[in-house]
Amino acid sequence: MRTLMKHTKPLYFCVLSCLAGVAYAADRPNILFIAMDDMRPEMGAYGVKEIRTPNLDRIAQNGMTFNRAYVQQAVCSPSRSSVMTGTRPDTTKVWDLVTNFRQALPDVVTLGQHFKQNGYFVQGMGKIYHGGYNDEATWSTPWVTPAAPKYAAELNSPAAKVKAEIDPDDLPEGAKKPGANGKSKYRGPVLEMADVPDNTFTDGKVADLAISSLSTLRDKKTPFFLAVGFIRPHLPFVAPKKYWDMYDPAKIPMAPNRFTPKDAPSYAIRNVLSGGEVRLYKDMPEGSFPDDLARQLKHGYYASTSYMDAQIGRVMAELDRLDLRKNTIVVLWGDHGWKLGEHDGWAKHGNVENDTNAPLIIAYPGMKNANQHTDALVELVDLYPTITELAGLPLPTHLEGRSFKPVLENPAIAWKSAAFSQYPRPKMGHDKADLMGYTMRTERYRFTVWHETKDASKIDAIELYDHQLDPQENTNIAKLPGNAALVERLMVQWKSGWKGALPKS
Repeated sequence: MRTLMKHTKPLYFCVLSCLAGVAYAADRPNILFIAMDDMRPEMGAYGVKEIRTPNLDRIAQNGMTFNRAYVQQAVCSPSRSSVMTGTRPDTTKVWDLVTNFRQALPDVVTLGQHFKQNGYFVQGMGKIYHGGYNDEATWSTPWVTPAAPKYAAELNSPAAKVKAEIDPDDLPEGAKKPGANGKSKYRGPVLEMADVPDNTFTDGKVADLAISSLSTLRDKKTPFFLAVGFIRPHLPFVAPKKYWDMYDPAKIPMAPNRFTPKDAPSYAIRNVLSGGEVRLYKDMPEGSFPDDLARQLKHGYYASTSYMDAQIGRVMAELDRLDLRKNTIVVLWGDHGWKLGEHDGWAKHGNVENDTNAPLIIAYPGMKNANQHTDALVELVDLYPTITELAGLPLPTHLEGRSFKPVLENPAIAWKSAAFSQYPRPKMGHDKADLMGYTMRTERYRFTVWHETKDASKIDAIELYDHQLDPQENTNIAKLPGNAALVERLMVQWKSGWKGALPKS
């Protein structure tokens, strides 16, 4: 019989025994930890009817959907490092895609490692950390990602060369990219539609592995923490044809604000004119994208999302078939948002709402607030303490997030007064990141301060957007004389940082 720590029994009974109606006094809950890559908070559960995500929506029907969940940095490795360590980028020292958090935090106990140390069998597959990195201390068994082609058409596949060369996505912000005009000769097309089975590509194979692993995990004498990372809808937008066929491209709405924010600093948005990862694929045109290409790209993103949704559905169906749902906490999260033409951008890499707002849904058996939304401000750095508390484990002392278990119990509760993200930028004429933009999202405002990395007193620019009047962040109002007092008040709040934004209770 699995033994619970004495002080965690009341929480355990509340979450599982009372809610599920079954006595699990000797068992802790399993954790199914599902990550999505470049996923915007756009699905049926978020009120977006144009995109078909029936399986994600079913998870939301059994859980709580967070409307205002924010990442700590809108790019893969910094965001995922914060999730897995429970600390922020300035602590992990991960601000790019090549730095390992173990360099700054060699002894940090990761989320998976903490569960492993508390009797869980911890297994991971697919994209959990960035770029194929495997933190051995995190897992009970070696992490794996099944080999799969990036494209169905072999002649379009640059896989061998990509593996042999540095992927341009893995270079730090501001670094020069290989190839003419910053384009990589090792990249294939940005889109592919092929009439192939789901498990042709990585996400299908990851779902296969998760399904087979669940049967093994069910028979173990310990609870499990299963981390399953899907790579779609990340570029390239590659998905089996049936998912493309789900959409009429003529009915896909285009971004209403395909322009950079007025009066924002020139470096605030990494749009298609300044590069970005979409430029790294072959045959991309110069300048802003024409309407037909923009529509194709959005069609590809939708198809990739529906493909990923179907793979999650397969995993959830197996969880149900094995009768594991009754004792499993499901955590569904995206590592950051993505721009689909907003601000003339087709990437993340910034501090705007489209970049920092990510999907987050948590479901557990018998949840009294299932199928509800909350507008509480939460951060992905909060996932570590939240999942830990829900599982009845002790909280490590190094965490820089706050468990939002009270929000799960009361979605209208007064919670954090702000969420914080950041992003580095090179100043004009420089090829290295010597500015850091720290952005604060309050209930009404987004307030961003760009200052020199080595001297925080040297402020280069300030951005202020009023989400009540300008939810798309189209006009920076920081310099308006009538907003001087507001800027001063927000600056005081900004300087108090994430610690000053913590809930009072």
